[in-house]
Amino acid sequence: MLPMLDVAEALGQPVSKVRQMLRDGQLLAVRREGVLHVPARFLDGDVVVKGLTGTITVLSDSGFSHTEMLRWLFEPDESLAGGSPVDALRSNHGTEVKRRAQAMAL
Repeated sequence: MLPMLDVAEALGQPVSKVRQMLRDGQLLAVRREGVLHVPARFLDGDVVVKGLTGTITVLSDSGFSHTEMLRWLFEPDESLAGGSPVDALRSNHGTEVKRRAQAMAL
């Protein structure tokens, strides 16, 4: 988990931009001891993992809360490349992750 300041530094953006990304549903964060943290696996170097924003949108449109989204993204799934939806996104299998997220909405 990375605090907001570290996320901003990694993305080369001001903290205000990262907060806007959270409001826009491009990232998810959890509050720990009063400080917002973003899972480190949501970042790939200096960018957000490809496919994460679209997956968040699909899950949000399906009525998932932020907590439910985080649980689902990190839930082990041996049938996915990488072992969890977030790991599948990191290994460039975003289409499969989004397909499964959409199927859950039905």
